[in-house]
Amino acid sequence: MYPKHFVGIADLDRSRLHAVLERAARLKHDLKVGRPHPLLPGKVAALIFQKPSLRTRVSFEVGMGQLGGRGLYLSPAEVGLGQRESPADVARVLSRMVQTIVARTYKHDDIVALAENATIPVVNALSDLEHPCQALADLQTMAETFGKLQGLTLAYVGDGNNVTHSLMLAAPQFGVNVRIATPPVYRPSAEVTRQAEALAEEDGTEISVMDDPYAAVRGADVIYTDTWYSMGQEEEAAERRPIFREYQVNDDLLRAAGPNTKVLHCLPAHRGDEITDAVIDGPASLVYDQAENRLHAQKALLVELLGAPPGAEE
Repeated sequence: MYPKHFVGIADLDRSRLHAVLERAARLKHDLKVGRPHPLLPGKVAALIFQKPSLRTRVSFEVGMGQLGGRGLYLSPAEVGLGQRESPADVARVLSRMVQTIVARTYKHDDIVALAENATIPVVNALSDLEHPCQALADLQTMAETFGKLQGLTLAYVGDGNNVTHSLMLAAPQFGVNVRIATPPVYRPSAEVTRQAEALAEEDGTEISVMDDPYAAVRGADVIYTDTWYSMGQEEEAAERRPIFREYQVNDDLLRAAGPNTKVLHCLPAHRGDEITDAVIDGPASLVYDQAENRLHAQKALLVELLGAPPGAEE
């Protein structure tokens, strides 16, 4: 009955990824002009979150409400995923009660296990391998800012983490060139890099990974950064800061990129570490547009996975 899961970017092919972004733009416009769009009436999304969340939880709960459904938040204490209850049991039980599972986990394997045992779509709301919903919102933000995606260059500066992985896998399929500057020991996954390079070759775009942040941002349309230490890595902060110091997105780096370069950050930000106040609060920042677009991109994704009533989007 249902389409595939969204455990990672690769779960949707190029045409479906494009369809999601096109729908996201329509839904955003509909909301702005006050046009209701109850495309998922009566549907319930179970939100399983092992990690704290602001944008992800609010955007999924509010989004389901705007689509005519409901988001049901399940805290770590209630579920105990992998401890109190196995991912397989959680998936099998929820498949009989709700229409989709949205999971934010520490281990990507837990989301894979949910998807393997669920008969309803499972959405990755963040894992240690990917953050695919974030990449959708990022691309939507770039598209509405520049009026296109084809031919743009995105420079990612910082830690080669889950956000980096999803961007690398999504951007080439929209004609976006990607440059990544990280310290050598914090490179993106070698396997994800191989997958991204294959996609870039197929789509005629470029993927490059380097040490020098200034070389990465020169002439880029967008500079993207994320925290140097993710949730669960706080004890590594003191060790990581001196390694990443030259990868800070500040006025000097922004000037090196060019006068029209924009800045993205998926938040939460550690101001004064990976990005300065002057940049995140400055005229080049698209950070809050980007945060808002989590709502619209995820609504479009949910409609893609769960389906809308016939004629609902006419």
